[in-house]
Amino acid sequence: MSMQEQDDAYVVVGRLGGAHGIKGWLKVTSFTAPRENLLDYSPWYLKSGQEWLERKVLAAKPQGKGLLVHFDNVQDRDQASQLRGEEVAIHRSQLPVLQDDEYYWSDLVGLEVITIEDVSLGHIIEMMATGSNDVMVVKNEKQQRLVPFIQGQVVHKVDLANARMSVDWDPEF
Repeated sequence: MSMQEQDDAYVVVGRLGGAHGIKGWLKVTSFTAPRENLLDYSPWYLKSGQEWLERKVLAAKPQGKGLLVHFDNVQDRDQASQLRGEEVAIHRSQLPVLQDDEYYWSDLVGLEVITIEDVSLGHIIEMMATGSNDVMVVKNEKQQRLVPFIQGQVVHKVDLANARMSVDWDPEF
């Protein structure tokens, strides 16, 4: 399996923050909605060098706006601190199957965004949740745009196979 195929088999669902306390607990930022859904997935994988390694979660709990987690083989603050900044991933096969018009954010990031007049706006570099709808951060070499992810109204077609998305959006905006 190539490096790209291995990376494609995993979906990043969170990031480890700093150590919490002295017994090896870590803060976790969850990329799932709601954030506690991250705790439903097992096992978790952390990237070590170029490969994803399985890590067993001994205990986890919500705390404030984030989560706390305790891994096996992490007994103290020093060991926990070494994991700070690591991405948390799960195997793609652990995700629920989506309906035809549903997408995981991780699958949208990187798509080229093209207007219905065939003008390239750039690539999606990030997805954001807002109160009313999700927003795509689309960037090219000249500018960065915020484009609402509203299917049928702004988003006309998502073509994951060709890494493209067609949108009804004014390139001057």
